[in-house]
Order: sequence, then structure tokens, then C-alpha cells
Amino acid sequence: MAGGKETPRQKMIGMMYLVLTALLALNVSKSILDAFVAIEENIQKANIVQVDRGDGFYGDVKEEIQAAKGPDNVAKKKKLEYVLGQMDKIDKETIEMIEFIDKLKIEILNTAGENVADYKDKEHTNILWKKSVKAKPARMWLAAVQGMDKYDEPMQVMGIADDIKNPTGNGIELWKKLNDYRSKIVEIAGTYKMPASDKSFSINPKAINNFESNAKLVDEVTKMVKGSKANLKEDQQVLIDLYVGLTKLEKNEVHDMKDVHWIGMTFDHAPLVAGIAALSSLQQDILAARALAMAHYKSKVSTGEYSFNKIVPLAYGPVVANSSEEVELKVMMAAFDSDNQPKVTSNIGEITYPGNGTGVVKINTGGSTMELSGTVSIKNKSGVPKTEKWNHTIVIMKPQGSIELPEMNMLYRGYDNKVEATASGYDQTSLTGTGVSLSKTSTGWIAKPSGSGREAYLTVSGKNTATGQSATLKKVKYRVSNLPDPEIYWGGAKNGERASKAETKLFAKYGPEIPLNANFTVKSWECTVPGASRPVMGTGNLISAASGLLRAAPAGSMVSFICKVVGPDGITRTRAGAFKI
Repeated sequence: MAGGKETPRQKMIGMMYLVLTALLALNVSKSILDAFVAIEENIQKANIVQVDRGDGFYGDVKEEIQAAKGPDNVAKKKKLEYVLGQMDKIDKETIEMIEFIDKLKIEILNTAGENVADYKDKEHTNILWKKSVKAKPARMWLAAVQGMDKYDEPMQVMGIADDIKNPTGNGIELWKKLNDYRSKIVEIAGTYKMPASDKSFSINPKAINNFESNAKLVDEVTKMVKGSKANLKEDQQVLIDLYVGLTKLEKNEVHDMKDVHWIGMTFDHAPLVAGIAALSSLQQDILAARALAMAHYKSKVSTGEYSFNKIVPLAYGPVVANSSEEVELKVMMAAFDSDNQPKVTSNIGEITYPGNGTGVVKINTGGSTMELSGTVSIKNKSGVPKTEKWNHTIVIMKPQGSIELPEMNMLYRGYDNKVEATASGYDQTSLTGTGVSLSKTSTGWIAKPSGSGREAYLTVSGKNTATGQSATLKKVKYRVSNLPDPEIYWGGAKNGERASKAETKLFAKYGPEIPLNANFTVKSWECTVPGASRPVMGTGNLISAASGLLRAAPAGSMVSFICKVVGPDGITRTRAGAFKI
């Protein structure tokens, strides 16, 4: 962008270009932060739905106990009370996890200097709205956060500021608590002996935190469950779903870095609002497991006309999608009968029924946030349909591709041109080139022009590994040129400046106006002083052979050097420098 021969006007235009680029980057950053705020808001609402689901199952059993009166219901009441006791165990473990994660959120906000002194419900200038109540997480309003883009504080609180491979403090404690919760919930769900039954069942889950794929994880968990003393006929799939739903891959590969811990991968350089959203998402996994475990125990007793006396519609799916991407929403009742599939309607999209108690709505996203709504109906034991409304919001993120050359706006032959490329809206970025060879680094790519052409092209593409969809986002043309010629320096003096006779070395390098990190080597030199009978020559950058000639030169003389220099591109250049002594 900048060179030694640029005019002041060209330099000003270059500076304005950099400022504009920075402003555009800030705008993209703000839009992403706002999207995370919207994601967090939707997750919090979804968490409330999950809490209500679990509470509904618990309430149904409790109400059935109160209705089970008289000698004819003694056995039923004992069974209901046993089930309620198991549900209480599930709640105890869940509440401890939810409260611990809420404390982490508040600690991150407090460390970042945010105001978390008090709770003010629905006050849009206050972050904290409602305290946590039992399993329901604290209600927060992240739009009131001042430092949304801070990332040092979340990393510090989560214990990955120094090493994303080996988290410490809160981070490793969260990881241990999550694995302990998984083990305890699966154990509670699969270990029981119902009153008046001569059969007892049990499971002691082992830790499975490293696996090649989700399919391999399911295989390992299935093997573990089948090898236990659990009730495989009734509980096998529930136990598998509970375990898999609460399992995170411990060691991950991130940007060619292997063995990155899940805590490090999740919170490394994550903006504050993204870190909070990640913790809320983890609470959603926990609350979904709680609801599943509650529904599992409720299914072991008969309550109400639907085997439950409260129907809660649930629509869930991605809360963020790319423009023109196909997404799926799963719409279902809180509990379902495999012989009584729901009937789903939607304002847009195509509906299919996979047979697992859900109606799947398939839609193609547009260019802006989408509001979906419809109904879900199910028949009771008398054949009378019960209909509830559902709604779901999808925040649309427009795919963007950006290519940045931090040091220059062109590609130089024989030089390691540093290139950074980002495919916004996709979890995997790839960069290809025409007329240029590319090699991957830990932070981006190194681009080296090939051949003698004067133009090269770089193309950035994105891929969604979850859906397998990929797209070419941007193709940029670059000018190709040899590296600029360096200046000759005598010691610390630049060509044309006053130098000291005491300096004994010559250098070939760029001045501060050329921000390239290129190394040049002085191969040979020739020194001329006015009045001397002949010049003195030497090799390398040491000029000790000219010391006698320089000592004899009077003060104020002009000393000139003609040098042969070689740069990283292998080109030999002849460069001259004149200095006043």
C-alpha cells in the first residue's frame, strides 16, 4: 500500500483506506455481538420452556399423589411417592449445576466491570432481571452489557488465559461438575427398585469423553448401557440419550492445534456475550436432560387423560442460520405416545413425520430474521384433539467472506505474504488461489506468487460441517510485483544522512515507510571518497578494509558505497548510498 516513492496524496489515500477498513470491521463486529445477544435471549426463553417441561412432569406426579386416596390406591400411591423421590434427586443435582453456572456468568460480568449489584425485572438498563428459582436459571438482559466484546475476562474466569489445552480454576471445575452431573443423572434414571416389585435395576456409568465421531460415541455408550444391569427393555434409549446429550468432546483440534480442551475451544477469545451464551446453552443441555429424566420417570406411572395432565408445545431448532440455507425445526409435545403422533401446522415450510413423536418443519431461510408459528395437536384417549400454538425465531446471519493482507495490498514474489481469510457464518474456512501457492499457518496462510504473471487470485470459501453445505463467498484479484528495492544504511544512518566514521557495517533494509519484514544481505561493496586515488572494495557487510581511506577523509566529505545485495526472493540488486561524514 505504501512505498518510498509515494506522493503525500497517495499516502493520505492509503491511510483513508485503512481507516475505512477498520470502520467496516467494527460494524461487522457489532452486528455479530448483537446476534449473540439475540441468541442468548432465545436460549434463555428456551431454558424457561425446558424448566416448565420438567416442572410439569413433576407436578403431574405430585397432583396424582394427592388424588390417590383410599385403600384401593395404597399401592399406586407408594409407587407415585417413590417416583417423586427419584425426581427430587434429579432436581437436587440439576439445581446445583444451574446455580454453579449462574455464578460463573455473574463472575464473568463482575470481572469485566459490569453492574451486577442488584436485580430489576424487565429494566432494560439493568443486566440482572430475576434471581434463579430452583432449576430455573437467573434471567438476564445482555443488551445492557457495556463491554460486549471483552474476551480477556471470560478467558480469565474460565481458567484458559494461559493455556487453552489445560484449563484451571472455574474451567476445570465446570468440566468436572458437568461429567459428574452426567454420571449422576444417568445413574438416577437407570437405578431403581419400584415398590411391590421383585426386580431392581442399576447402572454405574463410566467416563466417555474422547471419541472419533458422534456415531462412535453412540456406539460406545450403547455398549456401556447394554453391559450394565439397567432395565434395557424400558430404559435403554433414554439412558443413551441422556448420556450422549450431556457429553462434550474433551480434546479437540482447533486451527491445526491439537488437544485443545473443550473449555478452551468454547471460551478462547470468545466475546463476553458469546461466553455467557455458551454457558446458557450448557444450561439448556442440563435442563433438557432434567426434563427427559423427569418424563422418563413419569412414564412409569399413569397420570391424567394423556398419561400427563398438562400439554406443553415445544418447537426447537437452530436460532442462527445463513441466508438461503435449509434448516430444520422439531415441533413436539412435551411428552408423547408412540402410537399417537402429533399433527403439526406451520405458516411456512414442508412438514414430515419421522415417527418419534415430532413433526419436522423444513424451510429455506430468507435474508432476514424469520418468525415461524403454527399449531401442534394430539388426541387424548377418547380421540378428542388438543391443540396448542407454537412459535420460533431464527436469526439470519448473512454469509460474508473477507480476505486481509495485514502488511500490504499486493502480493510480492519470493516473499511470505501473510493472508488472513474468514468465512463468516460458517465454522470452517478454506482459501484457494490462482497464480499463487498457499500454505497453512496457525493464524492464516502464506501466499507466494508462482510464475511470471502480474496478477493472482485468492478465493475464500465456507463450509458448515454440521450440514455439509459449502459456498464460495469471495474472489479477489491481486497485483503481483517484485519486492521494492531496499535502502543502504551505514550503521544507523540512512542513504543521504550524516554518518559516523566509527561505524563498521553496512545494511540493506526497508525504512519505516515500507512495512515489510524482508531480510536483505550485503554481498559486496565498493567505497569511494572524493580526492582518493581509487575506490576500496570488500565482501560482506563489514567495511574494515576501507578504514584507512575513511580516516584520511576530511570532515564534511561525501562517502559513497555501491553495494550488491540479495533479498528473500533471490534477486541480486545494485544499490548505492551516499553519506556525509
